[in-house]
Amino acid sequence: MQLETKIQKWGNGLALRVAGMMREIPSFEEGTPVNIFITEDGFTVKKVKSKPSKKLPFSEAHLLRGLNAKTVHADELADLLDSEII
Repeated sequence: MQLETKIQKWGNGLALRVAGMMREIPSFEEGTPVNIFITEDGFTVKKVKSKPSKKLPFSEAHLLRGLNAKTVHADELADLLDSEII
C-alpha cells in the first residue's frame, strides 16, 4: 500500500500525521512503541515486537529438584585461597 501525504510544521519542528489507514492498519494507538529506521531516502516506522511473556516455563524448585552435592559436582569446586576468603 502507498499513501501520499505532506510533512507539516509542528512547533519548531516537522511532523508527519499518523491518521486513517496509517494508524488503523498497523493498529497504532497513543503510546505504541515503535522503531524508526532512517536512510538517505526517508524512514520506516515499525511497531516494536512484543516481548515474550515474563512467565518462566520452569520454577526454581522444579530446576533444583533432585540435586545434591554429588549431582551438582560440588566435589569439583576449586578450593579458595586465603586471599579470597573475606
